[in-house]
Amino acid sequence: MAEDENLDLPDLEQEAGDDQDAAAVAARGDAGHVPSNAKELEAVYDIPVQVSAVLGRSSMQVSQLLKLGRGAVVELDRKVGEAIDIYVNDRLVARGEVVVVEDRLGVTMTEIIKMDRS
Repeated sequence: MAEDENLDLPDLEQEAGDDQDAAAVAARGDAGHVPSNAKELEAVYDIPVQVSAVLGRSSMQVSQLLKLGRGAVVELDRKVGEAIDIYVNDRLVARGEVVVVEDRLGVTMTEIIKMDRS
């Protein structure tokens, strides 16, 4: 998907629904039934997931890490304005941008990463 292509909300819901449908089928153990509405998916709504937004990465030796102090700058492998990676349960699911919402940082998704399941 191109970065400048807008993804309409119904498209997002459909892509998210695909993952939720698979999770609901797996949770029920009913391989033949596909949930047809949100009420049937209520069982998976309360499952906690860990969401991580990775700005970039850096590698250094422990001795270098121990020398870091207040105000130290760690150079990351990304450039300013470059997309960040968004992981759910350690699986890359999207790319996005950092945004400011009131006095907090947030992330907006600009690209959904759809993995082939084999």
